[in-house]
Amino acid sequence: MDKRLMKRHKRQVAREREHVKLSEPDLRTPEEIKAAREASRPAGGRVQGPQINSSVSSFRDRPANVTGSAAKTDA
Repeated sequence: MDKRLMKRHKRQVAREREHVKLSEPDLRTPEEIKAAREASRPAGGRVQGPQINSSVSSFRDRPANVTGSAAKTDA
């Protein structure tokens, strides 16, 4: 049984070695890389600090709507 497991492991390792993906080097010039980074930035620029919309509060901060019944519609 030990031989069988060793053969299986050997086959798995051989298969995985066939499927190894090698990354290709980036052949762009530093100017091209810089231009690509600037092009991918958002138009508004970088905002410092957390972005909090104060006009919309969290649903946890709102008081519970205690009416005791479901909303009724006029028919």
